[in-house]
Amino acid sequence: MFSIEHEFDATVVTLVDEGPAPLQEDVVVNSFEECITVEQYDPRTDQVMRITLSISQMRDLAAAIQLPEGVYSRKDAGTGG
Repeated sequence: MFSIEHEFDATVVTLVDEGPAPLQEDVVVNSFEECITVEQYDPRTDQVMRITLSISQMRDLAAAIQLPEGVYSRKDAGTGG
């Protein structure tokens, strides 16, 4: 299950783990104009862990999910390449 919320400065997607235990904590993806943050609560440390991806890194990740093992270079549309 997931939810999508459009806030003033970001789009927030929350991913909720469903199914048989053990379940993972919710994952919150914040999409800003300049970056993407991915957050998840860690009950072992009682802290929210966060990583920040550039928009380019997020596009690479989205493309990589559909590709086989290897090394790739993604070309953006409209870059003349």
